[in-house]
Amino acid sequence: MKDFYITTPIYYVNDKPHIGHAYTTVLADVIHRYNKLIGNNSFFLTGLDEHGLKVQQSADLKNISPQEHCDKMAPEFIKLWDKLGIQFTDFIRTTESRHIEVVQHILTKVNESGDIYFDEYEGLYSVSEERFITEKEFESGNFREVKKIKEKNYFFKMSKYQQKLIQAIKSDELKILPQTRKNEVLGFLENQELNDLCISRPKSRLNWGIEIPFDKDYVTYVWFDALINYISSIKFSKEEDFFYHRWPADIHLIGKDILTTHAVYWPTMLMSLGLPLPGSIFAHGWWLTDQEKMSKSLGNVINPLSLIDKYGPDSVRYFLMREMVLGQDANFSEELFIKRYNADLANDLGNLVSRVTKLISKFYDSKIPKFVNQDSILKEKYSNILLENRIKNFEIHTLLKEVTDFIQSINIFLEENVPWKQAKSDLELAGDTLYHSIEAIRVSTKILEPVMPRKCMEILQILSSEDLGLDWGSLQPETLIREQVVVFPRIVD
Repeated sequence: MKDFYITTPIYYVNDKPHIGHAYTTVLADVIHRYNKLIGNNSFFLTGLDEHGLKVQQSADLKNISPQEHCDKMAPEFIKLWDKLGIQFTDFIRTTESRHIEVVQHILTKVNESGDIYFDEYEGLYSVSEERFITEKEFESGNFREVKKIKEKNYFFKMSKYQQKLIQAIKSDELKILPQTRKNEVLGFLENQELNDLCISRPKSRLNWGIEIPFDKDYVTYVWFDALINYISSIKFSKEEDFFYHRWPADIHLIGKDILTTHAVYWPTMLMSLGLPLPGSIFAHGWWLTDQEKMSKSLGNVINPLSLIDKYGPDSVRYFLMREMVLGQDANFSEELFIKRYNADLANDLGNLVSRVTKLISKFYDSKIPKFVNQDSILKEKYSNILLENRIKNFEIHTLLKEVTDFIQSINIFLEENVPWKQAKSDLELAGDTLYHSIEAIRVSTKILEPVMPRKCMEILQILSSEDLGLDWGSLQPETLIREQVVVFPRIVD
């Protein structure tokens, strides 16, 4: 059986990680954990893009070598992923020999197939984007540090695959999500002729990159190098049995600003290699502050480390997953964060755990009470949470809404059945109410565990149910409730 394979973009090391990096990586981690929860063998790849002009420039500013710069920056990302509880399967850096060898192998293969040629080109080059741009793009004013360059380079015959790519996208052989992004890519491909892709840079202008295997005077264009990480990490080579155990990727998670490279460059490269296309490319939105995109020039970039240190990693993970509808932009502010945390975690889930466990401790000597009825209204409501369907369609925001609604229904169930009154006259009836309430808390926590692994484990440990699965009724009567602390203390602003 093929593994479920999920990737993030590999992040550029010219600056420290920010909330955009954190969001994509947490989202990938959550989807990865959910797939494991429902029994899939999942492989999760992330990493760093360490070549290109911007890296060379950053290193020059610090008066160190590009490799030294990369070696200093890599721990910043790994430290953040560790703090956020990211469980990646593999972390790749494009300066690793395993990646360089595959890039050079692919360049040789594509060249031998006749899809690479040498030509002189004169055009506008965007230093910030590290690519040649059209006059129309230049006139849009969205590109910084644009220079006119005339030089000889190697080109990939991307235009050769234009019609084939259009058909692949239209038929959903290559699924681009959400629909607005699919329409955007098709609009781009159907309204203009696709240019061939310049895939080299002369060493006289840029020497920090992977050397072209058939010309030592050139290095590989950073995007042609970077995209290959998705297959170099899973050992693309002549020994391809292992490779096809993972490839094609089920989902490439990306920000919408790198849609063209993933939805045009990458699939045409795969077509040239004769490899299957990825199952889906999901372009999520941006995090905004006051309706503006976060950017260094505006000085409104949120440092996720400061949020984690202040509020804890799981509450940050929860906010990121709950607040952004996948595919749309979302606003971030500390006020919004506190409001969401207090409402969903402190007031609803945290108070509920405290309330029910205290009642069990008081009336049942800290042991899970026996139940009279196999079924309850809570069991029925639990069956309405469409876990596998939501995971399959990457609807994490919707899944969390369903779970929080379910948690609120547990509180309503308690108010309607008043077990603290029932216990005074009928311990068996009160026990039934409290059993179904505590079991509903347990399964809710189990579903939330991929989003908040550490905090949910704390709750499951209180319930002595760390190893139980998603099936309703798995929590056994007489199980001891352990001593607890407040799991989600309320934030007082």
